[in-house]
Amino acid sequence: MPDLANCSLAQQNFLKKQTRLRNRVRLARLLIFLGFLVLWEASTRMHLIDAFIFSSPTRLIICFYQMITSQKLLYHIGITLFETLSSFFFVIILTLLIAAILWFSKTLSETLEPYLVVLNSLPKSALAPLLIVWLGGNYKTIIITGMSVAIFGSILTLYTAFCDMDKEKILLIKTLGGTRNDVMFKIMLPGCIPTLLSIMKVNIGLCLVGVIIGEFIAAKKGLGYLIIYGSQVFKLDWVILSILILCLIAMLLYQLIGSFEKLCLKRN
Repeated sequence: MPDLANCSLAQQNFLKKQTRLRNRVRLARLLIFLGFLVLWEASTRMHLIDAFIFSSPTRLIICFYQMITSQKLLYHIGITLFETLSSFFFVIILTLLIAAILWFSKTLSETLEPYLVVLNSLPKSALAPLLIVWLGGNYKTIIITGMSVAIFGSILTLYTAFCDMDKEKILLIKTLGGTRNDVMFKIMLPGCIPTLLSIMKVNIGLCLVGVIIGEFIAAKKGLGYLIIYGSQVFKLDWVILSILILCLIAMLLYQLIGSFEKLCLKRN
């Protein structure tokens, strides 16, 4: 936020108004969340809903404490985080590499673009069982499953951003004797940083979804495995707790990428 001492009175009033608005929004979000928890707990205690099926905040707190003390939960969270971040890292690297190759080769891009569109349109939940049959039920397969959810759309998005880059800047580089490598590293990549950051914000959630799909089918560890195993043995507290932790992980990862985006844009 700008220094209020260096702002005009109108700017100070505007900034204060925006601050009050943000505070009201945060308070409203907190009250809605707390109200939901109170309603949930009251409904189970008044037997309006079955606590065994729907659980309750107090049951989840007890379940969380038991799993934390036995170190089971941290182990499963660590596995899911490792697989998600690994798939995210490989997606970003491969997206940059493949999109750049497609931009360098017009023939290759026109040849592969229809296939990328088809692969991006495939339901990844249907593709996951095939990957597990082909590659085996291990963490590498789950990482690849996480990648499959995000990578094709990312390549198409970044390649489109390359193609839509300002033609006058490209012409200027070529006029000054620059090569296609100069165009890529001095025009394309710096100009597509906002697009790449947006891709990262979307992909962190998609990779998490893909990893959970893989864990549903073949894993013996991870939060996806906890959800499936808990539903099979009717430990529904495990299921709901795992889902809530996944929501929290998704939110924290998104916020982390958002903070990284702000840092990058501020430097530019």
